[in-house]
Amino acid sequence: MENQDLYWIWLTQRKGLGAKGQRSLAEDFGSPAEIWAADEQALLRAGVTPALRRTLLDKDLRAARAVLERCEQTEVRTVVLTDAVYPSRLRLQEDAPILLYYKGTLPGEERPIVGLVGARQADEAGLRLARRFGAEIAACGGTVCTGMAKGVDAAAAWGALEGGGSVVGVLGCGPDIVYPRENAELFARVPARGCLLSEYPPGTPPDARRFPVRNRLISALSDGVAVIRAAERSGSLITARWAAEQGRDVFAVPGAPDDPLSRGCNALLRNGAFAAESGWDVLERYRFRYPGTVRRQNEGTGNREQATGDGGRGSFDSASLRSGRQNRNADTVGGGALDAPPEHEQPRGDGALPSAPARAEIELSALTPIQRRIAEALRDGPLQLDALIDRTGIAASLILPQLTLLQIKKRVAQRPGKIYELS
Repeated sequence: MENQDLYWIWLTQRKGLGAKGQRSLAEDFGSPAEIWAADEQALLRAGVTPALRRTLLDKDLRAARAVLERCEQTEVRTVVLTDAVYPSRLRLQEDAPILLYYKGTLPGEERPIVGLVGARQADEAGLRLARRFGAEIAACGGTVCTGMAKGVDAAAAWGALEGGGSVVGVLGCGPDIVYPRENAELFARVPARGCLLSEYPPGTPPDARRFPVRNRLISALSDGVAVIRAAERSGSLITARWAAEQGRDVFAVPGAPDDPLSRGCNALLRNGAFAAESGWDVLERYRFRYPGTVRRQNEGTGNREQATGDGGRGSFDSASLRSGRQNRNADTVGGGALDAPPEHEQPRGDGALPSAPARAEIELSALTPIQRRIAEALRDGPLQLDALIDRTGIAASLILPQLTLLQIKKRVAQRPGKIYELS
């Protein structure tokens, strides 16, 4: 029997089909193996465009087998969108890769993840600051996510490792490629305390076009993104824009107005980002979301108590950040058939749908006991995560995975600010 990952790899190799299109097809057909087995008539019935039909009718698996062989040779593992261990924060994004390659251990749901990004050409003060932020976030119970570039990214990762924490390194190349070479020791250490993660298969060389695309994964994997040092046109601002669009918190370290490497951060602050001067300034925001995990460390961190619960931040102007961001690739599947209504909404013999109360009871009966508690708590209206935890009495470490499952089932929707409501 063929390794099922073979068909996932094959689907990602189809030209003209991006992450959204791959996911849409996999959901429509049930699995990539079913797509691979589909003939032209089946693709036509599904509304697949002529150009896309041609690439999907190429059933040659040799290139996919070569990728699997390289994974074995380089100790790279794969995880697909339907696997339970696929990062749930990322799974909820509509353009999430259907397949990831990684070395090490994937992040779980029990700890907050903070994206730390900044200038590649940071000065010594900026590098020290990034290292301190990484160490403080690790010491306070968080995981650091970076792009593993030189400069701020590498310094933050080293700080997290020195602080006893873990690192998620998101790459714009294959997970077996060390880039830049000067970070070879860091690349060797991270898998033992986290993972190197990429949507690109092993052997994929670094390319400038892949790094802005990679940035969307850094923000999607994170609860919040902190920009430490950034010029006005820094690539780090792309990550901040992605974070704003994905409903993530954005933090920035303020700097002198005449410092070129602070202008990007200061611009973020003018648009409503949180000001952060320490790792605790970031993690303090998640202390109720991850009770028992996030804790303040006073020694050697230079942390300070926030004067207000929200760090003095106003509403985040995501529209301002979105302007100037590079356009995403269009990857739609044209003419697909509309999904049939759920089974519980099929007409009865008399042609009428079940009443609203009956539908609600049917929907609740399909949930697990813990999911029913969440749904019942949301019946009176939307709740912020902390209020939902208080209402249900369910620990954050338990409620977050269930909320992810409910969102996948389209029973619950998430609004910006970690506000949940029935959908």
